[in-house]
Parts: sequence; C-alpha cells; structure tokens
Amino acid sequence: MWRFHLCLLVALAASEAINYEPFLNSKKTYEYKYEGLVRVGRELPDLVESAMKMRCTFKIIGESPQTFVLQISNVDVEDFNGLPGKSVFSPSQKLTKRLSAEFSQPIVFEFSKGQITDIRTAPGVSNTVVNIVRGILGFLQVTVKTTQSFYELVELGIHGVCQSSYTVEEDSNAKELIVNQMVDIANCQQPAALYRGMALAPEDKLSKQRGESVVSTVKHTYTVKSTADGGLITKAFAQERQYFTPFNVKGGNSRLLALRDIELLKVSDTTDKIVTGQMQSRGNLMYKTEKDLRPIPVVMINLNEPVPKILDLIKRLAEANIYHVDSTSSSDILNLIQLLRVASLENLEQLWKQVSGNDEHRRWFLDLVVEVTDERILKFLETKFKAGDITANEAGQALVVAFNHLSAEPVSVALAQEFLTIPFSKSHPLLWNTVVLAYGSLVYRYCVYTDPCPITVVQPLLDMATSGLSKNSEEDMVLALKALGNAAHPSSIKTLLKFLPGYTAGAEKLPTRVQSAAVQSFRLLASRDPHSVQDIVLNLFLQRTLPAEIRMLACMVLLETKPSISLISVISEVLLEEIDLQVASFSYSLLKGISKSRTPDNQHLSTACNIAIKILTPKLGRLSYRYSKNVHLDWFHDDLLFGTSADIYMLQNESLIPTKLMFKGKIHFIGRILQFLEFGFRADGLKELLAEKIPQLKKDLGISDFATVMKILSDWQNLPKDRPLLTAYARVFGQEAFLMDVRGDSIQSIIKSFSPSAGKESKVWEKIQDVQKGTSWHWTKPHLVYEARFIQPTCLGLPVEISKYYSIINAFTMKAKAEINPPPKEHLGELLSSDISLHTDGFVGVTKDHFVFHGINTDLFQCGTEMNTKIVTALPWAFDLKINRKEQKYEMNLTPIKMVTELFSVNSNVFSVLRNIEDPSLFKITPMMPETEDSERSLPLARILPTSRGDKTKNSEVKFRQCADAKIYGTSICIEAEAKRAHYLHEYPLYYFLGHTRFSYQLEPAEGAKPIDKIQIQVTAGRKNPPGVSRMINLSHRVFKDTRDEITTCGENELSNSYPASQDLDATPESVVTVKALALSPPAKPLGYEGVAFYLPTAQRDNIEMIVSDVGEEANWKMCVNANTDKSQSSAKAHLRWGAECQTYDVSMRVSTACQPESKPSIYTKINWGSLPSVFTMIGQRIQEYVPGISYMMGFYQKYEKNPERQAAFTVVTSSPETFDMRMKIPERTIYKKAIPSPIYLAGFQAVNFTIST
Repeated sequence: MWRFHLCLLVALAASEAINYEPFLNSKKTYEYKYEGLVRVGRELPDLVESAMKMRCTFKIIGESPQTFVLQISNVDVEDFNGLPGKSVFSPSQKLTKRLSAEFSQPIVFEFSKGQITDIRTAPGVSNTVVNIVRGILGFLQVTVKTTQSFYELVELGIHGVCQSSYTVEEDSNAKELIVNQMVDIANCQQPAALYRGMALAPEDKLSKQRGESVVSTVKHTYTVKSTADGGLITKAFAQERQYFTPFNVKGGNSRLLALRDIELLKVSDTTDKIVTGQMQSRGNLMYKTEKDLRPIPVVMINLNEPVPKILDLIKRLAEANIYHVDSTSSSDILNLIQLLRVASLENLEQLWKQVSGNDEHRRWFLDLVVEVTDERILKFLETKFKAGDITANEAGQALVVAFNHLSAEPVSVALAQEFLTIPFSKSHPLLWNTVVLAYGSLVYRYCVYTDPCPITVVQPLLDMATSGLSKNSEEDMVLALKALGNAAHPSSIKTLLKFLPGYTAGAEKLPTRVQSAAVQSFRLLASRDPHSVQDIVLNLFLQRTLPAEIRMLACMVLLETKPSISLISVISEVLLEEIDLQVASFSYSLLKGISKSRTPDNQHLSTACNIAIKILTPKLGRLSYRYSKNVHLDWFHDDLLFGTSADIYMLQNESLIPTKLMFKGKIHFIGRILQFLEFGFRADGLKELLAEKIPQLKKDLGISDFATVMKILSDWQNLPKDRPLLTAYARVFGQEAFLMDVRGDSIQSIIKSFSPSAGKESKVWEKIQDVQKGTSWHWTKPHLVYEARFIQPTCLGLPVEISKYYSIINAFTMKAKAEINPPPKEHLGELLSSDISLHTDGFVGVTKDHFVFHGINTDLFQCGTEMNTKIVTALPWAFDLKINRKEQKYEMNLTPIKMVTELFSVNSNVFSVLRNIEDPSLFKITPMMPETEDSERSLPLARILPTSRGDKTKNSEVKFRQCADAKIYGTSICIEAEAKRAHYLHEYPLYYFLGHTRFSYQLEPAEGAKPIDKIQIQVTAGRKNPPGVSRMINLSHRVFKDTRDEITTCGENELSNSYPASQDLDATPESVVTVKALALSPPAKPLGYEGVAFYLPTAQRDNIEMIVSDVGEEANWKMCVNANTDKSQSSAKAHLRWGAECQTYDVSMRVSTACQPESKPSIYTKINWGSLPSVFTMIGQRIQEYVPGISYMMGFYQKYEKNPERQAAFTVVTSSPETFDMRMKIPERTIYKKAIPSPIYLAGFQAVNFTIST
C-alpha cells in the first residue's frame, strides 16, 4: 500500500512541475533572434515581386515582476525587387541605420499571464517603430489551456479584439506544448483596421455572399517549454496572408505574405538594471494608426520644410499646364497634397500671402489646399470667409470639396457648424445652398463612424427647417429638408413629419415642392432605419387624397427600404384598386424594373416584385409613356464583383410637361454600392405658366400649341419673377451638392445681354471690346476625385494598405483677336452689318490619373504592387474666321497638321514598387511583367482573349495601328493599340489587367501627301446663286430623270394615291447653301469637296436636293440626294446616289401616312437599295444575324417568309390612343408585335395628320 501512495506523490510532484502558462522571470534576461519578412506579388513564375526583410536580436530584461525592458540590437534591413529565384535581397544600409537609431532606445512593457497591457517608449520614437515593436512583442500574447485540445477565445492582439481558435498538442517527453492559433481578423469586435473614403459607399452584404475582394488569414505556431517558473516560449512562428483584387479573389489576386520567426537563444541572470529615462505610454498591443494617415502610398517625398516645396510645385504645375495639359507632371498633384497635409495652419496662411496675388497660383492653391482633411482647412477657410478675401465662386468650390473630404471628427463638425452663421456664407444664394448641403453631407459621414450619433450635430439643420416652416418660406424649407436628407440623422424624423400630410395638421397646405423634398429626405434614412421609414412612406402611399407626385415618391422610397414580400403584396393590392393612373403607372414600372434586376442588393426584392408583376400586368401592363414612368437598367458580373445600374424617373401630373425628371446611376463594386451621380429637374413654375396660357395642355398638345409655347418663352419680359420656372439639382456619391432655381429675371438678364438692342452697359459689349484689343482666357481645375484607403495591421506590426486614388486636371486656354469693320458704336445689332475677322488658338484638355496600391505603406518605406492608369484628352485648335453676316458669307482657314497630335490616350501598367525615405536614389518601380527577349509579337487578338481557363499560355504582345488618310487635306487619323500580357488562365479576369496597355487616337501628317498651306471652309447662304449652281442643277436633272417613272404605289390599297406620277424638276432653285472644304497650296489648283443644297418648290410638292462633289479637273465622284414631301403632308421620299457621276450606288426611302375616317391612322415606310459598297453589305449581314435575338428579347413575334429582295418595309398602325402595332418585312422574315405602348398620346393623330419626313 505504501508503494501505491509513493507513486501518487511522485506523480503529483511531477504534474505540479509541468506548467505551460507563459511567464517571464523578472530576475532573468531572455535573448531571442528575430526575422520578419513581407513579400508582395502574384506568387507566379516570371512576375516581379517586392519584399522587405528585417533581422535583429532582442533581449527582454526583468525590471519588476510585471515590468520588463525590451532591448533591440543588430538590426539589419534588406529589400528585394525582382524575379523570385533570379534576383537576390540587397542591403538597405541607410534604412538600417535609421531604424537602429530608434530601436537603440529602451522600450518598457507590462506583462502578466500571457498578456501585454502597456508599452512605454522615449518621446522621440516614431509610431512606425512602436508598431514594429508591437509585432515583435506579439509573440508573448498567447493564451494557453492544457485542459482542452481545442478552444476559442475573444482576445486582444495586434489586429484588435478578435476571435482566436486554438489547438494544442503536448510532447510530454520534451515537456513542450505546440500551440496553434488561428485569428479571425475579418470579424473583429474592435478592429484595428481602418477605412477612409468609403462612408458614402455602404456595404452590400448580399454582394459579399457572392465573393470577396479581400481575404486575410493569420496563423501563429508557438513552442512552449515547461520550466520551474512557468511556460517559456522558445519558438514563435507567424504567417499572415492577404489576397486582394479589384474583382473577385477567386479569379486571381495580388498576394501579400508576412512571416515572423522568433527563436530563443539563451536565458541568463540579470546583472545590471537598465536606465530608461523619461518614458511615455503608447498603449497596449493593438496596432495604432496615425491620426492624419500621413503617408500617401504612391508618394514618398521628404516632408521637412514644406512651404518652399509647395510654392515650387504650384509654380511648376501652373506653368506646365498653360499651353497644354502636361500629362508627365499630373501625378505631382499627390506630391503637392502630401506636402499641404503636413503644413501647419501658420504655413497655410504664409502660403496664401504669397500666392493670392497671382491668379494662376491662387487657383491651384485653393483647389488643392482643401485636401488638408482636418480642422486646419476649416480654420483657414473661416478666416477667408470672415475677411471676404475670396469670391463667392471660390468659396463655394473650396467649401464643397473641403466638407466632403474632411475627416469626420467631433472637432471638425463643431468648426464646420460655424460656417452656417458667417454672414459671407449668405452673401450669394448658390454659396448658401452649398454651405448648408455640404454641412449635411459632413453630418452623414460623421454618423457612419459614430454610434449613437449625437443630435447636436444635426440641430442647426433642424432649427433651419423649423424656422422656414414658421416663416412659411418655401426656399428655406426646401433647402433645410434637402440638407436633412443629406445628413440622414435618425433624430430628424420627428422634424420631417411636420412637413408631411397625415402627420401634422396643415401640412397638406404646404407647396407640393416642399412635401416632395420632405419625402425624399427619407431616401438615405431608408438604409439606416428601414422599419421606421417603411411605416411613414407606406402611410403616405395609401393616402389617395395626396398629390400624385407625393404618393409616387413615397413608393420610390418604400422600395429603397428593401421591403419584405408581404409589403410588396400590400402595394400590389393597392395598385389593383388604384384610380390615379399616374400613380399606378409609376409604381408598376418601379416594380417591373426591380423584377428584372440582377444586382445583389435586389436579389430577394426582385423575386417578390416578379410575383407582383404577374398579378398587375393584365391591368397596368399597357399604359403608355404619357403616364409617369421609371426605367431601370442594370447588370452585375459575379467574377468581376462589379456592376452598374441606372434609373430614369419621369413624374407627371395632369399636364404633358413632366413635374419632375430624375436620372440616377450607381456603381456596384467590391461589395459596396456607390451612387455615383444623380441629377434632376422640377418644372412647376414652367408648367403653371404654360397651363395658364394653353388650357388644352392637360389633354393633348398639337403642332399649333408648340408654336404658342415658343412664343410664351420668347416673351422674356413678361416671365414671372416671383417663382422659379425651373429647379435643378445634382447629387454626387448620394449627397445633394448642387441646388439652383432658374427664375424669370435670370432668363431676362441673359437674353437682354445678348439682345441686338443691348448697348455699352451689356457685359457682352465689354467682352467684344476686349476681343478687338486681343484677349486670352486660361482656366485650370485640379481635383482629387476620390481617395479610398483600407489599412490593416500585419503580424509584423507593419500596415498593409489597399488604396485607390483618382485625380483630374482640367485645363482650358484660348487666345482671340478680332477685327470688326465698321466696329459697333451704340448697340450689338450693328454687328449684323459688319465684316468680322477673328483669329483664335488654344486648347482644352483633361488628364486623369488612377492609382491602385496594395502593399506595406509607412512613413519610412513602401513595398507593394501599384497599378497606374493615365488617360489624357487634348483638343488644340488654331484657325481664322471671317464673317459677313449681311451677305451670308462665312470662311474658316485652318492650319494643317504639321506634327503628331495626340487627341486621346490611355496608358496603364502594373508595377512592383520599393521606396524608402532614407535613400530616394534607390526607389525601384519595376513593371511586374518585365521585358523579355522571347516575347511573342504581333499575335492575333484571340491570343489576348483566351476562351478557356486551362493551363498557362505564353507571354503575348499585340501591337495594332490603323490610319484613315485624308491626303487631300494632308492629314491622317490614326489609332494605335498595344497590349502585353502574361496569361494564367485560371486567374480570370485579373489577367486582362496584368501587363502594359496603351491606346491612342491621334492626328498626324498623311504619308505621301502634298504640302498644304491651309484648309479653307467656305459657307455661302442666301438666294443668290453662286457660280457652278446651274451645272449642279443640270447634273441633278440627269441623275433623277429616271425617277419620274419610278414613283408608284406603295403596296397598300389605302395608300395607292400617295405619290403623284411625276415631278417638276425644271423649277428655279431657292435658298441655295454652298459649302466648300478646300486644301489650298498655291500656285496649284484647290482640291477638296464642294456641296450645294437648294430648294425646288412645285405646285404639288416641296423638293430639296443636295449634291456633294470632288473638286478637281479629273474628279468625277459625286453624291446626289433628292428629298421631297407633298403639300398634303401625307408622303415623303428620299433618294441617295453616289459614286462616279452619282451612278454607282443608290438607296431610296419612302414614308407615307394614311389617316382615312374608315381606317386606323398608320405610317408606312419602305427602303429599297441597289448596288452597295461591300462594307455596307457586310454590316447589313451582321445586323441581320442579330435581328432574331434582339426581336425576341423585345417581345416581337417573327415568321420566315420570302419577301422582296433588296427591300425593307415597316408599317405602324395606331391600335388605340395609347398603343400601336408594328410590322417589319425584310428579305427573309417578317417581324411583328401588337399593342406596343406609345411614348406619346395618339388620340390627336387624326386631327394633326401626323407626318414623318426624312
């Protein structure tokens, strides 16, 4: 028995000796070796990668039971930029020296039971180095449980507070425990990852179910040895991978690999205490991002002394873009923004003093200083607003960008509120609208990151809305409601209800425009508080006494809440009993558009709407476009994780003139939805004005009514001034940014300025005087369109960043000088009798730079992959213009192209980049697909667009060049394309973008063409017959003589008398217009083309003829066109012939209408053709191949039958006031469809005797 007890005691002692809980002895010194590696690339053969490697040794020295000192030494940094297996790492000596200096300072941390609670450093240690320290110390942060082989915990780490899954395996013989830890960093409770620039692009969870654009995995492996003190970590290995693509990661991706390897070298007794000096707390192990996100990933410049560098860049950019768009310097915009972001407020004021006196430099500064995205820009603009140092135009442009790019922090929102009280903000209506709307947008972005969002931030807008209501000011109410719609603050619902009938007494008396703005204010709230919004707008939709517009908008907002199938059923039941056809038509079209949607956000809603459409179609499916409609178009590609959608909303009431028109476009990408652009118009005032003058406007609009409308609008002196005729608005990224009322007095002012009676008080008069002296205009607009950044820490403590930057430079320059003889003395109308000679030259251009970065980005170094795309559009001009208005003669002289002029170009490539701030000379930017000697050239396009996803193909390169020569004018229009790709077909669709792409469209001198002095274009109009017209008439008579007997019946009994049997081609021509385009090179005779159009009226018909001929002694190419309509307006005919003396090719077309009392109104069209050029025949055959599929998609029926060759016939017959039937006959088939909804009301067809002419 005693032996048994002895065994138990021995076993108990042994079990007590085995302890794996991580522990550091405060009397010991632990020395480890460390190696960290980060690599970014594709991990595919023959593709360039970038990498950074850091080695060091470090000691952990005990100071007290829970306080330890970290000492790092022997730092060695190496970098890599090349092909794996062929290139080697290179020492980065200057960066090593920089890091060694910072690491040499002692670091203190608190550690207990496997948890690091506080890190302290000397004040001068950079945030980048502290984060690397976090990556080193992270090996100590592990929770060990020996009672379970698998367990899950939510714990703090460098990635944030995230869930970890552990597995443990014990080696009892070695007294070691192998701990594997997997960290789910995609769903952290408190993530260290950071998003910037994506607040206006909400996540789409249904899209993420179809694929991800970013996937990350983190795995740690620890070897823990049991000691007398506790668990001692002898080895720690971490591996982190991140896969990124602009599309779906399943189809190829950029890959980041981070490895951290730590191994214990020795443990010794601590002999000397470390003197740490002054220390400051830097927080726990969780990664910390710098507040200002200073390093832009595609830029690395020295940021010391920014003021002179900013001034130099502004001057260089301004000078470089005066006479053309300088695409080589356009990317310097990001350099300038980076420097501005490190400038202090005092620096900004200093810069303003130096640039404000120069218009060019002032404009560049104001356009880009707004990218300082913190309180500095608000304080800077506030001083300018209060002092009136900038114009209202400058203020509006600066403020709208500053507010929308501002980092939404509490201090920034508080400062932004001040602009609502500055008197200068209200000095101009458009500026005030901009201030209020932009503040609403700032509140929205602030609330994205702040939950709950305090009501104080939206209170000024609530007060504005309430004040506008108490004063019964329509403009104030609309503006405040639109700003509240931008803010989308849940606490604003109570205030919004004050403007809605059925919720507040008297709200039904408010103008429809105000009620409309209140309903639309719920659009963004629909995603934040869908249930509350559903209840409100459904109630509005059900109130049949409300204006149709309010009910239609309520239905639109209701569907944006993504209602359930039961709510869709409610809508369907209401529409089945609906008596207002405007509401019924609009709501039905909304449901129909969504029922066909393919975007992920409508995945479930489209199913419900599809059921509703089947129920509603028998009643509402044939309503014409005379009623309110929504047209919805979209597409989405799962492999790309990309799609677009577009909506057109046309809201009408009783009038034919729409009450409201809206156009909206969305982009669906990488699991987010961005409402890229929306614009719309309200025409309340215009509709009311016309309704007063034209009572029948509510029913139908005849031809005579159009003339009345034009007469009303031309009587600008009597246009109403008390209400807007038209209101226009625009939304950018879902936020209303522009609102403007067009009033009668504005129209009066514009028309009066251009009126012939306008005198010296007119601004136009002033401009004409300037042009006579010689003047120039120059304007540039640099703009950072968007900056989207996703920053996530790695196990090394280095931030991996995915960033997208899109910048634009717009530029316009024009010089002009005019000679006017005689010059005007009293009023503008005198110009009509003057000879005017004008010389002008200049250019208009746009450069767009788009960058996508994936990799490590710190203020010390960058290592990653970059995709750079540059799009350049440039249009230069130089010409002389002579105008003799009295004799109706006009002449333009152009200078021929002397050198290659690129009008449009696209350049794109993917690079592997390596930069470090300590040694700019060693920056490495290498194409990911390097130049190789064995690249296949001139491969067919099919090799670039493979059809399968099999094995890797060879590298391929395609070069394409095609020119269209106009040798007469010495000019060629050329298209060049070049594409170089490395194909890994399993990586679809990413391989389309891997490699170099270039496309250009350019003008250049034609090869082999004779030198040309100038190109002259002459236009002569009037009743005088210029030389050569008689010859042209004789040609026309000869060409069209044989058509006199061609005009027969059209194949329909009721149309048998449509055409008379002959024409009178001997009439005298009137209103001759002659156009000449000549290449002049004296003493040689002119070459080019001449065209003459003349009018030949007869008793039965109006006849128009046009002849275009090649100018030259031996030239006989001509084109002859004859078009005529009969006086009864029931038929029209056109005949086109061209070739040698107009005899080679011909096409004719006849259109006839029938409107007999005993038959339905109809239109009959027939096209005949004879000989045609081969290219026309090829195009016709291609079109005919697609006809069956397109007609099927559009709901047409078809049958195969033998119809006349070389003929196409179309018949349209009115079947009801709102529908028509269509039949089309082509040589091999007949296509037809009945009861097609008409875009116009057809009840007046018979009375108007509707005509289509050519």
